[in-house]
Amino acid sequence: MQIEVKIRGLMVDPQSGTPVVILKDIHSDMLLPIWVGPYEANAIALEIEKVAPQRPMTHDLMRNLMSEMGLQVERVVVTELRDSTFFAVIEMRNPEGEALLLDARPSDAIALALRADCPIFVDDEVFRASNRKSEEVEETGDSTDEEWPDVIGEVGDLPM
Repeated sequence: MQIEVKIRGLMVDPQSGTPVVILKDIHSDMLLPIWVGPYEANAIALEIEKVAPQRPMTHDLMRNLMSEMGLQVERVVVTELRDSTFFAVIEMRNPEGEALLLDARPSDAIALALRADCPIFVDDEVFRASNRKSEEVEETGDSTDEEWPDVIGEVGDLPM
């Protein structure tokens, strides 16, 4: 089963300094943190804030190219968590109505979903796997006692 999510916020992992996108189930309080690169975090943040760069960024170029080719981005899905790495697909339709799947990093898929104004989903097994990973860290004591800062953004879901 796939769960629709919204971007709850962006933050920086206090231990690694790596940006984190927080996805939230639209029907519950389940959260999924996904660590992303700084460029992808910037691309996501710019689109959330509706800041238009002077020149198209990579994800804008992707959207424009797909549009010119007649491809409709229908949704993106975070499909798997394997060895602490998330995987995603971009689901599209061509002008003939055929479904196309494109393998992608979740950060790129999310940045494109914002630009294509399409929904974001997470496979429920990814939520379960992420929770198991969190429980393992708690049991082994691999994390430090340092608290994470509040999620950047407002208390409610960020606009999309």
